[in-house]
Amino acid sequence: ELSPVEMTDACLARIEAAEPRVNAFITVLSDAARADANRAADEIARGDYRGPLHGIPVALKDIFDVRGVKTTAASKILAGNVATADSDAAERLGLAGAVVIGKLNMHEFAYGATGVDSDFGPARNPWDPGRVTGGSSSGSGASVATGECAAALGTDTGGSIRIPASLCGVVGMKPTFGR
Repeated sequence: ELSPVEMTDACLARIEAAEPRVNAFITVLSDAARADANRAADEIARGDYRGPLHGIPVALKDIFDVRGVKTTAASKILAGNVATADSDAAERLGLAGAVVIGKLNMHEFAYGATGVDSDFGPARNPWDPGRVTGGSSSGSGASVATGECAAALGTDTGGSIRIPASLCGVVGMKPTFGR
């Protein structure tokens, strides 16, 4: 009942409204996301439904490579690093028809539980900008809680998905190794 185009446009509008305060995104892929949403809408209308992620706007922690997009790991050391290929996770999301809406802020090099150490400034807790989001997937927790995307990918070695999810009031799951 809700088209991928409407959902993507709603998320992009929310990003535009919330980002000055939340700072969850490092890179917003507006044009690519709109093109992917239109493609998903056409595929679904033709009956070429890829599954539950088809046409859903998702964002990725800026540690996952997306071909042609910078991957900084929130560090100035990688400011000029542009991915030449998709990470396995980005590739699988693409095959599932997900709409990648952007790359998310994080604790630099995914090495910290607060989310405050980023070359792009800290992602802020959407419920109280004076409080931390937790880390290292700080932008992932904040972006979902703010409604800037339907889901976000993070990484979790010692709580880096679960801590920001908890502090931002959303669900975060640590994936099983090999999944």
